[in-house]
Amino acid sequence: MDVKVTRFVTLYDNNCRKRHIHRRVKGKVIDFSLQLEIVVENRWQPIVRYDTAHGFAHRDIVHPDGRTEKVALNISDLNEALTFADKDLEMNWETYRHRFFKEVGEHD
Repeated sequence: MDVKVTRFVTLYDNNCRKRHIHRRVKGKVIDFSLQLEIVVENRWQPIVRYDTAHGFAHRDIVHPDGRTEKVALNISDLNEALTFADKDLEMNWETYRHRFFKEVGEHD
């Protein structure tokens, strides 16, 4: 089986980035992980993650207190789920960052 791995980091600003990895076989996505990270106390911390762990595509919202809220995507085609996740982070990274800092009680 010829597995192709795509991996990259997109910097949105100095303190916010997306880490992206997905694997394909014959053009079909078999798994992925996209993670929005911000700098908190001088280290990168995930605040939103899309992945296929646990056997299904889902979004994890990570809260400042460490709680993780898991939401199934209800998209069975992993190619479509990856596209959805990538577009969501691209369009909403500022909103996700603002939500995290609002929970902390800080302004971003």
